[in-house]
Amino acid sequence: MKKLLILGAGIYQVPLIKKAKEMGIYTIVVSIPGNYPGFKIADKIYYENTVDYEAVLQIAKEEKIDGIVTTGTDVAIITVGYVCDKLGLKGLSLKSAKIATNKLEMKKVYEDYGVTTARFRQTSFDLNEIKAAMSQLNLPLIFKAVDTSGSRGIVKFDENSDLSKCIDIVKSATKLDYFIIEEFIEGTEFGAQAFVLGGKVQFVLPHGDYVFVNDTGVPVGHFAPYDLSDEIINDTKIQVQKAVEAMQLDNCALNVDFILSDGKVYVLEVGGRCGATCLAELVSIYYGYDYYEKIINVSIGVDEDFSSNQKNPNASHLIMSEKTGKIISQNYTGSDENVLDVQFDYCPGDKVRKFSVGPDRIGHIITKGKNLEEAVEVLDKAMSNIKIEVE
Repeated sequence: MKKLLILGAGIYQVPLIKKAKEMGIYTIVVSIPGNYPGFKIADKIYYENTVDYEAVLQIAKEEKIDGIVTTGTDVAIITVGYVCDKLGLKGLSLKSAKIATNKLEMKKVYEDYGVTTARFRQTSFDLNEIKAAMSQLNLPLIFKAVDTSGSRGIVKFDENSDLSKCIDIVKSATKLDYFIIEEFIEGTEFGAQAFVLGGKVQFVLPHGDYVFVNDTGVPVGHFAPYDLSDEIINDTKIQVQKAVEAMQLDNCALNVDFILSDGKVYVLEVGGRCGATCLAELVSIYYGYDYYEKIINVSIGVDEDFSSNQKNPNASHLIMSEKTGKIISQNYTGSDENVLDVQFDYCPGDKVRKFSVGPDRIGHIITKGKNLEEAVEVLDKAMSNIKIEVE
């Protein structure tokens, strides 16, 4: 029996664990202790921090694993790369993992390889140095912690912003003594899921994003297909391939953030794993195959074919709470065959947080349609049929 080491036991690792078990693979989950749903379904559990790559390597050696993988989070990516390098497993390398989890290193290699991206400057938290960096760029700006994910430590700055507050937001989210400031490109943000295998990008699926606006935009849902011209779609493929070569990513899923401005595609960043917020499901539905299965197969050394003749429109959205409190009741009252999944992450009596960032989600809804308009219409109706009382 093949053995798969899965880093993380949270809501976005659960489908990965379930699929591996369906495939007859022995699942070993590593995570810090906590009320994580993956613990209940894994074959074996190790209570270790997923960023402790030496501890995870020892587990991998003792268990004689055939593959290591995660999804929906950047936290464990360096550990994945480290273990892949040490044990000769199929997946991204430690070098590429370090680039993929550090926005400064990412921006540097993008410049070297001609990836279209926003101008930027590195700075410490010294106020004079920050102002000097800002003077070399054009407003508005984006302040970014370079070692975070999920929109944490990222804030927009313009002429009406409080500079001290912006600095504090970044400082509170990073473990480093520096960050980057880049020019804010006016345009339309969108994302893409992709996969690189044997150095070649297998597919690029652009998707639209539903965004919750806080200090910065937080994705809370997605839809595909995204309405782009053939020329723009071709440019996304070119930019992803360039970014993959620049970052030396290989044999892994990719989560890509773009912005479209004046007919030009800019790469914001590329993560070396599948995106969260139902993005693996978006790929699976759109192409008509199980994306989790393909991610798992590549990690254990099985050759995969990512080609597909299907293009199935679909949409998804997180279920969120407007306040912090305890769930009193929750239910979905709708009935539609095009509603593929309504999932509640918590039960009545559980405490939940007012939505601010992705991990504050309390569930999700996924729909399909014969076209995107129908999928979105079904999603909107399904959202209205969700009834949750929190107090």
